[in-house]
Amino acid sequence: MRIAGSVLCACVCVLCTSAIGICQETEAYVKTTICQLKNDPSAYNHKLVEVSGLVSHAFEDFSLFDPACSAWPPIWLEYGGTSKSGTMYCCGVTADRHRPKELVVERIPIPLLANEQFQQFDKAIQPPFRSGQLGAVVHATLVGRFFAGKRLEYTKNRRWGGYGHMGCCTLLAIQEVKAADTENHTELDYGASADQPDVSKVGCGYRWLMPLDQTSALLEWQKQAEEGKNEWAFDDPMRVASEALMTIARIGGGEAPNLIRETQGRKVYEWKPSGNAATYMVVVSRPYWISFYSRDPTRVAWAVIAAYEISCEGKNSVIRLK
Repeated sequence: MRIAGSVLCACVCVLCTSAIGICQETEAYVKTTICQLKNDPSAYNHKLVEVSGLVSHAFEDFSLFDPACSAWPPIWLEYGGTSKSGTMYCCGVTADRHRPKELVVERIPIPLLANEQFQQFDKAIQPPFRSGQLGAVVHATLVGRFFAGKRLEYTKNRRWGGYGHMGCCTLLAIQEVKAADTENHTELDYGASADQPDVSKVGCGYRWLMPLDQTSALLEWQKQAEEGKNEWAFDDPMRVASEALMTIARIGGGEAPNLIRETQGRKVYEWKPSGNAATYMVVVSRPYWISFYSRDPTRVAWAVIAAYEISCEGKNSVIRLK
């Protein structure tokens, strides 16, 4: 099967370590895209690849994604060598940062070039996170060994997977970080996931009011702002929240929502309309990843990334049982 992309490093490339006076040949790698890896995982199985995209790191999440293709399932990531990402997820996985021996996957040793670029990348995705406690997103170019896993015949789309959280994903075992955008733009939201309601009352809960995958909608919202259709979204996050309540929850016209929390590039609003048993929460953000698709990377519109209805009426998707 033909592999799309180009070979960037010929097999005759030589890596020399002056400290010990040893030179060794380096393996060729293929330049590809996230979408190509996801569209045909078996074609890249066990191959060394270079790929650029967005890295997401949070609880139960260390993955690579590209808004140009489906977010699910993502490509799971892991460090080679003796370094570990510290990602915590089920089951039996601990948040360790080191392993006693070099990573081996499917009998293939995975080394890691732990140079300054790797250290900067690792620092950017680890706590303390720039935009609160909900993880980090960083754009990076990675070289690593790709593993398709196995064909999951029981799933509707007969996808590949077996690695990562609950065996969700294919795997890219990182051998080198070639580049990473670690500059901090204080107006942008680097968080990996949205805030969720903190419901403490027994039997109460909340339900989502938006689709789980909003990538296309967020890109369209940014485009409309750039074309002047909703230009106010660049400067008025409260209006963005209010408009969302009127559109998504079909309520509005009363008091403005209250700002209950804010972090870098993100604001969380809450609204308790009179005569309504429910409370509404809206998370408004300037997502960092949109800067790579905007006309001006320094001008990202405020957009709703999550909206919830909180109540004790028994129709909730998530119920607090404690």
